[in-house]
Amino acid sequence: MGAALTSRMSTLFHDIALNSLPRGEKLFLPESAYVTMKTGQIPNPASDYVTRLIGFYRLDLTAYRSYLLSRGPATFLGINVNRADAAWIRPGWCENTIGYWHVPGVRLVYRQRGVVRSVAVASLISWHGVWYVVHLGPNPRPRNVGTVDLPSLGRGVAGPAGGC
Repeated sequence: MGAALTSRMSTLFHDIALNSLPRGEKLFLPESAYVTMKTGQIPNPASDYVTRLIGFYRLDLTAYRSYLLSRGPATFLGINVNRADAAWIRPGWCENTIGYWHVPGVRLVYRQRGVVRSVAVASLISWHGVWYVVHLGPNPRPRNVGTVDLPSLGRGVAGPAGGC
């Protein structure tokens, strides 16, 4: 994780603040990875990727941007991640044909008007050694709307462990 994850999450934070959807999508799990993981496990993984995963991600990027900018300019400070929450998801778990590393609830920590705040990135997957967002907002969620995951004053609490 370390510096590479912090750098990717800094890019995500700035892409949210700048409303850069195309750049923000480069931080999202590649479609080829998702299709490889899900083929034979769920019906039509390519369609699920586009309609559900990317669909929610786009809604979430907009919700995170609105949330962040509603209080004025924000400065990225770093991330809060519990390395102990990183888990190997074995083939066959979570409807996957291959294994991968997963870390839940990485917090984007920032300062806004002198106050430290944070929001969660619900789920990250390591694919070929690179961490990608797979769920920005919560998964599952009660409605098909963009949702900011666990906004908090301060650095917040990373995690919880678990998930796929």
